[in-house]
Amino acid sequence: MRDAIAFHALPLAGIVAMSAATARAFPRHTHDQYGIGVIDAGGHASWSGRGQVQAGPGTFISVNPGEVHDGRAIGGRPRAWRILYFDPEALAEVHEDIMEGAPDAFTFTAPVFADGGLQRLFEDAFHYATSPAQPEATMSCETAVLRLVARLRSHSTGRPKVESPTACIRRARHRIDSDPAAPVSLIELAKESGLSRYQLIRAFARELELTPHAYILQRRIALAQRLIRAGCDLAEVAMRAGFYDQSHLTRWFVRQFGVTPSRYSVVAR
Repeated sequence: MRDAIAFHALPLAGIVAMSAATARAFPRHTHDQYGIGVIDAGGHASWSGRGQVQAGPGTFISVNPGEVHDGRAIGGRPRAWRILYFDPEALAEVHEDIMEGAPDAFTFTAPVFADGGLQRLFEDAFHYATSPAQPEATMSCETAVLRLVARLRSHSTGRPKVESPTACIRRARHRIDSDPAAPVSLIELAKESGLSRYQLIRAFARELELTPHAYILQRRIALAQRLIRAGCDLAEVAMRAGFYDQSHLTRWFVRQFGVTPSRYSVVAR
């Protein structure tokens, strides 16, 4: 079976949809967005910071921003799923509206769950990712998304997991996050963190489930996504996100998302 992976734009800013049918295994990675998806066929397994996932048809999967996870097909057989990714600002705006301005955080509690009542609401929202654009679509899409997120509150908590990275890892992350594209060596990060190179690698793996190199790549890929959605030329994206060239960007992008940056760029249109 050939990979069939596509990204779709919605009429609302800050929300991107993906549909996939593939036996591809995805390495450990993160997203800057919240993700809520449904398995349509086959079986999907993954590891996440919230536990092991085994999901079959009709089961929902979720991911929180920054959460490290991977993904593979159960038994090596193809599976199909669809997912909606929400920028944190977009979901916060919708959630605040639902809560009528009352402050309340949003964090998915379980990485996999079943909810028969959620299925129709998800279908209503995802419909706007694949249907032809209509002038009146924005309001009806907004209505569907509000109803979906309202239902998702029963699968979230207002008490997000509090991350307590050590001071040395905070310093290293700040160096990377402030400019992901900037060249930096392991020895530079180690000196800035007050650790040896080996201690830094062990601390990153313990606290973030990623090596420093893998963390840098995740931040560069996230930056590339933002630049693509902003409509930047792909050669410029590669340069500004810290990749050697466009082919280097493409190689890592396909490894993580299963599609090339040019195919992902549909969300910027």
